[in-house]
Amino acid sequence: METIGTKITQLRKQKALSQENLAELSKVNVRTIQRIENNETTPRGATLKLICDALEVTPDEIVNFEKFQDNTFLIWLHLSVMLGYVLPLGNIILPLILWLSNKNKIDYVNEQGKNILNFQILYSVFTFTVMFIGIFGKITHKSLYVNFETIVVILFVCGMINFFLPIINAVRISKGTVKNFYPTIIRFIR
Repeated sequence: METIGTKITQLRKQKALSQENLAELSKVNVRTIQRIENNETTPRGATLKLICDALEVTPDEIVNFEKFQDNTFLIWLHLSVMLGYVLPLGNIILPLILWLSNKNKIDYVNEQGKNILNFQILYSVFTFTVMFIGIFGKITHKSLYVNFETIVVILFVCGMINFFLPIINAVRISKGTVKNFYPTIIRFIR
């Protein structure tokens, strides 16, 4: 588990700053920066704010940097796509909110969230395209190479796959297996 001092050191090095540069930018004593980075002391209040301003991050990004394991959250992240059966694009919106709010706090959320969102975006684009073809064909009475009944079957099969896949993945996570379960054909989110 990384400490606040370790995180500050990483951020300082990413910005190619020396301890002296950081001290000058933040108006904090060099010795204080050294103590913080050596985990001899923990910055609080104004000192933390000054250092964060110099590093161009928020205090929450440093203090909440320590990730923890929470398989229950991962289960709910996978099951959150079910909202798409109640609200249009709910299968993307709720997982997106859960992913963005917890990707730096809980282990595996960043990878799992990207995997879920990429699959759900592809599923939604495919589903809406097939629906458009079906509705357009029904209105214009043109077959468009696929009859209406075939389109209904395709939508039903895709819907069942998207219904059962999150449940199966949630069960896998509850048994301790955490990996990217969805196929990644196109990466919308990297």
